[in-house]
Amino acid sequence: MSEYLIIGVAVVGGILITVIIVILIVYKRKSTEAERQYKKMQIQLDNLESNVRNECKQAFAELQTEVSDFTSDLNVIGIPFWDYKAYTFKVLFPSHSDHPILHPDPKYGGYEEGFHQFNQLMNSKHFLLIFIRTLEQQKNFGIRDKAVVASLLMIVLQDKMEYATEILKALLNELVDKSVEKKHPKLMLRRTESVVEKLVTNWLSLCMYTYLKKHAGKTLFMLYKAIKHQTEKGPIDGITSEARYSLSEDRLLREKIEPKALTILLRSDNDDGREPVSCKVLDCDTITQAKEKALDAIYMNTPHSKRPSVYDVDLMWQSGQRGHLPLKDEDVTTQVHSGWKRINTLMHYHVPDGANMSLVQSTTKNDMVREMHGMIEITSGSSLSAITPIITMEEGVKVFHLHKQDDNQNAPRSGGQKVISEIFLTRLLATKGTLQQYVDDLFSTILRADSTLTTAVKYLFDFLDNAARRHNIVDPEVVHTWKSNSLPLRFWVNIVKNPEFVFDVSKSHIVDSCLSVIAQTFMDSCSLSEHRLGKDSPSSKLLFAKDIPRYRKQVSQYYRNVQEMPPVTDRDMTQAMTELSMTNVTDFNVSVALKELYKYSMQYSFELIEALDEDPSARKMHLANRFEQVQNIIEGTQYY
Repeated sequence: MSEYLIIGVAVVGGILITVIIVILIVYKRKSTEAERQYKKMQIQLDNLESNVRNECKQAFAELQTEVSDFTSDLNVIGIPFWDYKAYTFKVLFPSHSDHPILHPDPKYGGYEEGFHQFNQLMNSKHFLLIFIRTLEQQKNFGIRDKAVVASLLMIVLQDKMEYATEILKALLNELVDKSVEKKHPKLMLRRTESVVEKLVTNWLSLCMYTYLKKHAGKTLFMLYKAIKHQTEKGPIDGITSEARYSLSEDRLLREKIEPKALTILLRSDNDDGREPVSCKVLDCDTITQAKEKALDAIYMNTPHSKRPSVYDVDLMWQSGQRGHLPLKDEDVTTQVHSGWKRINTLMHYHVPDGANMSLVQSTTKNDMVREMHGMIEITSGSSLSAITPIITMEEGVKVFHLHKQDDNQNAPRSGGQKVISEIFLTRLLATKGTLQQYVDDLFSTILRADSTLTTAVKYLFDFLDNAARRHNIVDPEVVHTWKSNSLPLRFWVNIVKNPEFVFDVSKSHIVDSCLSVIAQTFMDSCSLSEHRLGKDSPSSKLLFAKDIPRYRKQVSQYYRNVQEMPPVTDRDMTQAMTELSMTNVTDFNVSVALKELYKYSMQYSFELIEALDEDPSARKMHLANRFEQVQNIIEGTQYY
């Protein structure tokens, strides 16, 4: 019996060992195959990049020559930075072009007194922390509410940045404790799921304004200008915003179009006999695109908000003895075939090279929002400025510019595969190669740790180092991730994607898509996780695959350099925040912000009073009674 048992055990053991060996062989073979595919893809990318290298060098040289035309003027006219107030409003309320905090508020006796007392409560650290905690405990206090409250709080506290820093530290300590308790500390600051996470973004944005103006702003502006110039050198579809020169596969024009470059000579309607300005356009440009380029040429040194709108001027062709011909995106000559209406272009009008043009005040009132083929275009007050042709919509007629969109325009391309074809990847690589130096310059500026480093950055990074030590966290990846989730993710990515927050410029859809790819590359560079290339990898990751290891080393070195810098004392930080509060004084309507915060306190007044009553320190300070007094004053006024 025992012999049979031994034999049985031996057989089962042999089978198990055989199965394990087979599994290991299969796993090894698959790993080897995956490694082989990875190396093969890298070689293919290297070969493709090598093939377009000469094209990139030539394009980069041309771009530098063109960019130098406006960079030479930067020392004279300066970069069109928004002032501190406009910048603050744009980073705190990015989806608004206007807001009540921008306008003065009439004064009403009890109303004014009530909000004065509410403001005093907000200046009590105990009250404000309990107020924020209470809101966050409510199930119907959503992510959008958290972002709104964080922005309103920054408006109220902008002249008390040292106090705002105290509140931020207290909330961050609580967030660290919660993250460590949940056993997922690396997720801290990854998303905006709490008021404090949005507060970090807002606080950093205000602290970094001077650094942007004095140091990093120029390289960001140069990158923006380089992208704008490069994308506009090739055809851009006026409806879809797809372009030949793109970093984004989603915005890549796949049609084979060979446009003819033209130079037009133009005057504005008030040029007082000055020499005409030469402007480079393409014969495939819509009239609105040509007008935009004309405005760029005439008002090259003028901030965008000070220029006429592209919709407020008409383009006139001065054609010899025939007089003046107004060019429109749509007129009686517009072609319509089989239910498709084609937008008029310079080619449609047979505009020759060297044509004389002028910009004159438009005599028609144009609506700023146009719907075309199911696509709502963006108004000028939004963060995206669409160069939108003015077209009359007709039932059953679809509009197109360079290519017709079928009904499956949102379906995956190339038969559902994510693999981008070689010809299109080459186009992306060519654009990337042309812009590479500008991207490198920006990343180097962002990741420079020297005497120009903002005090707030050193203070925040030291705070995160100390928080890790307090919780006995020895894994260096955790602190690295915290730092990456704070300054790079919550500030730099936002600014790189939205240069219009910093500069008085417009941002087209194609420029926005290119900046998004660059911002994603920066995010990937801040991560310690390796991203293996595969057939399902996004094209944006393929584009910068060779560069990310280099950028990643820069990020790690930057964190080490900041860590090795002399520590910032609480006194130093208080002084820096006091200077920030005094230097950048704005005239936001704080009463409006207080009123909006008060509405939140009233929505959860029962829970707030209960929380104030339960807290020993709040009881000693009679904060619940003081809040009820504020309620009585404000609720007793007719205004509210």
